[in-house]
Amino acid sequence: MRLTTKGRFAVTAMIDLALRQNNGPVTLAAISQRQSISLSYLEQLFGKLRRHELVESTRGPGGGYTLARKAGDITVADIIVSVDEPIDSTQCGGKENCMDGARCMTHDLWASLNQRMVEFLDSVTLQKLVDEQIAKGFKLEDKPVVRRAISTTPVVKPIRVNAPNSVFALGNAFAKS
Repeated sequence: MRLTTKGRFAVTAMIDLALRQNNGPVTLAAISQRQSISLSYLEQLFGKLRRHELVESTRGPGGGYTLARKAGDITVADIIVSVDEPIDSTQCGGKENCMDGARCMTHDLWASLNQRMVEFLDSVTLQKLVDEQIAKGFKLEDKPVVRRAISTTPVVKPIRVNAPNSVFALGNAFAKS
């Protein structure tokens, strides 16, 4: 199995959410900024997480995402499977057809590895990962980090021109004079 960025980002975002949800719904924009994950990519991941009932969304001002279940009830395997990340190290996807339609000699080895990986990922809860972050000294920031770019380009106000905006308006302007 090769864990891709999809699975890594989903787990990272879920840890971030679990650490901060006690203060209310967490926005994807805030997670995106803190974890350096594309906002559009997070939107895709959280759509899948929501469909698998791992997170709930709240719309409107003050809205965002919260966990749909307790962090202790969500496993890393749940997160990875919900974002369509395959947990499979066989070359055939478990179909036993990797050697010209036949089973390869190492199929049982890779299938056994798959089983162990699933068991391990199923034994690690989101709460355990949150607790590890807290034990490492994680602290919630008092105010959200807001990065604003300062523009060096001067603000140019548009010049207001009182002129006809069409051929018809121009004709009417001449007709009145």
